[in-house]
Amino acid sequence: MIDSLWYLLIGGGSSIVSRTCTSPLEIYRLQKQNRFIPGSSLKHILKNEGILGLWKGNGVNCMRVFPQYAINYTLYRNVLNHMTFENKFHNIFASSFIAGSMSMLCIYPLETSRTFLSLQSNKNQYKNFLDIIKKVPFKNLYGGSMMSIMGFAPWNAISLTTFNIYKDLLHKHYEVKNPNLMKLFCGGFAGMTAISITYPTDLIRRRLQLQHFGCDSVPDYNGIIDCAKKVVKSEGLIGLYRGLPAAYMKTFPSLAIQLYMIDTLSDIHKQYIVDN
Repeated sequence: MIDSLWYLLIGGGSSIVSRTCTSPLEIYRLQKQNRFIPGSSLKHILKNEGILGLWKGNGVNCMRVFPQYAINYTLYRNVLNHMTFENKFHNIFASSFIAGSMSMLCIYPLETSRTFLSLQSNKNQYKNFLDIIKKVPFKNLYGGSMMSIMGFAPWNAISLTTFNIYKDLLHKHYEVKNPNLMKLFCGGFAGMTAISITYPTDLIRRRLQLQHFGCDSVPDYNGIIDCAKKVVKSEGLIGLYRGLPAAYMKTFPSLAIQLYMIDTLSDIHKQYIVDN
């Protein structure tokens, strides 16, 4: 029970710090993915909403990521203890895949709400999370949820697995003089590896979420396959990777901070158990 509480705090706390630090980059990424939304530029935000506009939606995002990653990391650690593959990386991948699926399903309405708040201008659509809950039918808050699970579960599995692979490789082949810097770089590159593989699922998820945004400029899609076909038809295959450079800019520091904190806090937890 005490261990699970530690896992909840480690997963949730690390996610809040990393997302708050990189909120402007996340706004930029969402804008690049969805250029059809009016006012989709950082210049427009700074002119009309000021510097704090770069953190709009971050409160809901923190409400989302804390339970998501608290659940995610707790499930991951508990499932990992019961995995029996001979290869430890297979155990990490399977555990984090299961944890990612369950945690995303639990918090998805918050994910949709964060997207709505981040892409609107001067609260012209919704005032806050509660306003979204009042105005948007609950089932619509799960728009794109299947795509999200299909995207987040492998993203979570790849990022956690490659983070541990990169750390092992560095320790095996190099004398690591600065372990903290090593963790940051491994976390950042793990995030970039995961987003490179799973990015089209993220773009399709956002497009499906925005079906209920309440803006006439949002294209109409009828499910995952229809969305993918229409994006490719109108924007080419590269359209499925629209905003990827912005995603790299956001993902590297975000995952560097988050995985560094998870790994460091986990080491502190292990030492606490040994000492007591």
